[in-house]
Amino acid sequence: MANIRRLVPALLVLAMSVAAPAAADPGILLLAHGGSPEWNARVAALAAQVDRTRPTEVAFGMATRANIQAAVNRLVARGVTEIVAVPLFVSSWSSVITSTEYLLGVRLEPPAALAAYAKMNHAHADPGTTDGHHGHASEDGTTPVRSTVPIRMTPALNDHPIVADILASRARAISQKPAEEAVVIVAHGPNEDEDNRRWLADIGSLAARIRSAGSFASVDYLTLRDDAPKPVRDEATAELRGIVQKHSEQGRRVLVVPLLVSFGGIDRGLRERLQGLSYAMPDAALMPDDRLVTWALAMAEKR
Repeated sequence: MANIRRLVPALLVLAMSVAAPAAADPGILLLAHGGSPEWNARVAALAAQVDRTRPTEVAFGMATRANIQAAVNRLVARGVTEIVAVPLFVSSWSSVITSTEYLLGVRLEPPAALAAYAKMNHAHADPGTTDGHHGHASEDGTTPVRSTVPIRMTPALNDHPIVADILASRARAISQKPAEEAVVIVAHGPNEDEDNRRWLADIGSLAARIRSAGSFASVDYLTLRDDAPKPVRDEATAELRGIVQKHSEQGRRVLVVPLLVSFGGIDRGLRERLQGLSYAMPDAALMPDDRLVTWALAMAEKR
C-alpha cells in the first residue's frame, strides 16, 4: 500500500506533463513586405518549414493592420499562449518596423508614418496577391491589434550571423578567384539619414564577418536609398558605380551581392544602375535558403 501511495503522485505528475498542450510554446507571426506571386510563395514556403516546429502564420504588407490582425487571430485559434512577431525584413531601422511595433502593442507612441501606411490599399495582401498592396481595410488601420495572448516582437535580420553566412555563400557561388575579387554588398536602404547610418552599421558588421571568413580581396557595402529624394538616390548611384569602377580599374573582378530578402523588383533597378559596368551577381537573394528557418526559430527563442 505504501508503494502505491508513493506511485500515485508520480503518475499524476506524468499525466499532467503528457496532457500539457504543445501550444505552451509560442506561435510565430512572420512579418513580410509582400511582393510578386513568386516572392510571396518563397515566404509561404519558409513559413511552412518553420510551422513544422512552431505554429506559424504570415502577415504580408507594410504595417498592414488587417493582415496582422488576421494572422494573430489564426494563431490564437490554433491554441498558442504567446505570439512572437518575427520581421522578415532586412533592417529594424525603418518606419515600417516602428509602425508595426505600435500595432502589436510593443510601442507606446504611434510613429508619424503609420497614418500613411494605413491609407495604402493592401488589406488583402496574402500569398495569392501580386504585389502586397491590394484591397481596402474595413477598419481603422492605426489602432493596435487585439489579442487574447501576449505578443512580443524580435529584431529584423539586421546583422545576424546567419545573414552573413548566406551572403558569403552567394558570393562564393559566383566566385572564381577570391583573392582577385571585390565583393560589394548592396542593400535597399531607408529614406532618413539617421536610419541609414544604422543600416550601414549593421551591414558593416556583416561585411566584417565575410572578410574574416573568406579570402576575398575586399568587401565594400552601401545602400541604394531607392525611396529617398532624387538627389540622395543619385548620390547613392554614383557611389555604387564609383566603387565598381575603382575595383575594375584595379584589375579585380567585382561581385555585387544584393542584401535583399528576395529578388523580384529592387534587383532589376540595381542592374539598371550598374548598366555598362563589368560585374557578376548571384541568382538569389537571402531567399530561398533553409538557414532562414533556423534564424526564425532562433529569434522566437530569444527573450
